[in-house]
Amino acid sequence: MKTILTFVAAAFLYSATPSFGADQQTEIIKQAQTAAVAWMALTDAGKYGESWERAGTFFKTGISKNTWETGIRSLRAPLGGVKTRELKSTEYATTLPGAPDGEYVVIRYETQFENKKSAVETITPMREKDGSWKVSGYFIR
Repeated sequence: MKTILTFVAAAFLYSATPSFGADQQTEIIKQAQTAAVAWMALTDAGKYGESWERAGTFFKTGISKNTWETGIRSLRAPLGGVKTRELKSTEYATTLPGAPDGEYVVIRYETQFENKKSAVETITPMREKDGSWKVSGYFIR
């Protein structure tokens, strides 16, 4: 799990933005957000095994299913359920430290849990080889 958390934390430090039209970037971000929202719904529902299965290749090679389930359960259980989640930022990147070059969208939410008034969740979908977007990292701060 440290690999995934380290990767996402590193996403804050550096990103490269390619040059293409604003409309194209908006569409890319929308696709990545759709994937992130679906993945977060599984995580919010406590379906941790299913969230691992629906995560991207980079995520699954960085952490085993069992380790993910144990780690995310111990991280999320004390926080309680999600009360509110507000989108704070999205950032398209092609290079992130500790990760292979590719297409990423770093998405940050301001989240209020039942037992934690303010947290920042970072979800990072990556475009897979088949063109789909899947979560490659998740971090709560």
